[in-house]
Amino acid sequence: MGIKAYRPYTETRRFQTGLTFEEITASSPHKPLLKPKSRISGRNNQGEITIWRRGGGHKRRYRMIDFKRDKPGIVAKVATVEYDPNRSSFISLLHYADGEKRYILYAQGVKVGDKVVSGPDADIVAGNALPLRNIPVGTLVHNIEMRQGKGGQLVRSAGAAAQLLSKEGEYALVRLPSGEVRKIHLECMASIGQVGNLDHENVSLGKAGRTRWLGRRPTVRGVAMNPVDHPLGGGEGKTSGGRNPVTPWGQPTRGFKTRNNKRAEKFIVKRREKK
Repeated sequence: MGIKAYRPYTETRRFQTGLTFEEITASSPHKPLLKPKSRISGRNNQGEITIWRRGGGHKRRYRMIDFKRDKPGIVAKVATVEYDPNRSSFISLLHYADGEKRYILYAQGVKVGDKVVSGPDADIVAGNALPLRNIPVGTLVHNIEMRQGKGGQLVRSAGAAAQLLSKEGEYALVRLPSGEVRKIHLECMASIGQVGNLDHENVSLGKAGRTRWLGRRPTVRGVAMNPVDHPLGGGEGKTSGGRNPVTPWGQPTRGFKTRNNKRAEKFIVKRREKK
């Protein structure tokens, strides 16, 4: 996958880049695996905005992805590699030997025509899925389950990969892309390899309109607001706020810990690294 630049016939176009989509082999999705996707634009079931700066964007249909990989021992052939508007990674359409078709996350290095399989006896090859118990230490994995049978929840974005560090008792130690080291049960499934579309992070959107296509609305600085709207608002002329950065509700936004999940604390061996 490569990055393409554009002829700068406008100043905005000069810095805009995009993907070449060399790995994509199909222009239209498999219709039986599509679902309608309604827009909620950051609103809850009361219609109140609970996540700011979302809305608009292009219409999408949801691709049903197999995060569980729960067809052990049944060989599948990679039929296509496709774009998915709902995630940063690409997806692969599998044709199973029993006739079923499913989408999975595209693993780097997998090509159309390759055979993939899941289960404890699968080979350590990109795209295959195995329990952590059967994966050698040091292997790069993605789409990792946090609870057995629930389906992959960790390491699913473009270019992401976790490393299996060791196995202790009934748990494996896995280093996540953030640098966090976490305990995960050995019976949880993980897919081999790195998620595809590595150049996703290198793309420059180049203009505000392209951000709006993705459903992201403009962000207004707190210091540009009135005092009634934000703790940093108001003042004569342009001010820098006069205090540490906070949310509109006064919660600190730089270095303030908001993570609070006591059930997961015991599984975290090492905290994520500061950027």
